[in-house]
Amino acid sequence: MKKRLLLPGYFLLTVLTAIYAQKPQTLTPAKTPEEVGFSTEKLKKLDAHFQELVDKGITPNAVMLVARKGKIVHEKAFGFSNLETKTPLKKDDIFRIASQSKLITTIGLMMLFEEGRFFLDEPVSKYIPSFKNTSVLVSYEEKDRSKYITRPAKSAITIRHLLSHSAGIPYEHPLQELPEFKVPFFCSVEKDLLKDVVDRIAARPLLSDPGTQFTYGLNTDVVGRLIEVLSGMPFDQYLHKKVLGPLGMTDTYFYLPAEKASRLVELYSKPDTGAKLSLHTNETYRNFAVSGQRTYFSGGAGLVSTIQDYAKICQFILNKGEFNGKRLLSRSTVDLMSRNQIDKSFVWDRQDKFGLGLQIITPESHYGDNATPGALTWGGMYCSEYTIDPKEDLMLLVFTNVHPYAHYSAFVRNFRILVYQALL
Repeated sequence: MKKRLLLPGYFLLTVLTAIYAQKPQTLTPAKTPEEVGFSTEKLKKLDAHFQELVDKGITPNAVMLVARKGKIVHEKAFGFSNLETKTPLKKDDIFRIASQSKLITTIGLMMLFEEGRFFLDEPVSKYIPSFKNTSVLVSYEEKDRSKYITRPAKSAITIRHLLSHSAGIPYEHPLQELPEFKVPFFCSVEKDLLKDVVDRIAARPLLSDPGTQFTYGLNTDVVGRLIEVLSGMPFDQYLHKKVLGPLGMTDTYFYLPAEKASRLVELYSKPDTGAKLSLHTNETYRNFAVSGQRTYFSGGAGLVSTIQDYAKICQFILNKGEFNGKRLLSRSTVDLMSRNQIDKSFVWDRQDKFGLGLQIITPESHYGDNATPGALTWGGMYCSEYTIDPKEDLMLLVFTNVHPYAHYSAFVRNFRILVYQALL
């Protein structure tokens, strides 16, 4: 009798184990879009839209990847990696992913969290002493910004504040041209070191008290330095050994090896809708990945990657912390990252929330359009973006490299709308 009673429980455990084991460890092409719930006919709208953007000179290129249940539904490249040479874009070309670096860096830090190296609500100053006695900017003189007034911050910056961009640390700072506060924006070709840059970030007055509002900025660069302190390894080496290597991300780098440099797409500008695409005038933005001193590793914006590589990170999140046969984070930690961490604040005017390293689309979203509430997203300043939808077991990514880009919002939002309209 006792043995018979145990059988249903044993059977359920076996079934659950089998289901859990089926989480895709690689991304493989779907036989047809319909196999995983997409309409072949409706996906044609996606192709027509992006080909039109190329034909009209609105974008130099676009590469996209859509996958559901671990099956690649749609993966195409449009346009040219270099407009001057008319080099056709390839699906494995390398793009500057800017702030999409943040999720990768966050994963790296949360692995140390699971090792018990820190608590989220500990002050950053415990590990990086330059963050002791932070101040908040009260006022400054417009004509002479060396004249400014500060007050003590009401609370210390915590690690949770860094990961949720609620520390009061911005990108653009009113005092950023003062020598003592000058730091690289996004990347560098100079002989900058992460420790020195982070100490200068710490010396700047905050724009708001920690924990009071969403202030997007250099927080994840500080996270990169925190990883160095906690792990005892250089940040770039840690990321490659602990995250990129295990997940099989062989085309993601801070600085490209010589044999892959030719795969980096060119960077263009289109600052207003009436302007023509033109070669970007900032040589650092264009060439940081293939030139310069190669000493600065920006966890917030410094990586380059392919859409195929970044899809592995997205599947890793969909799989709740594992991919390529490697579990790097527990399911509970991925769930923690996916929960609102900014209380009543919102991400700009989007009416969305922010977790640890990524944005959470809400039912009231002014940005997510027809995406599922609870889907996770973020993009990079050169115009690239991912959306990870756990409910639909879906990921969608689109990359180009244009900055500034008057069509940025329309480019990424229309992509997402056209993907979701193709679901059956």
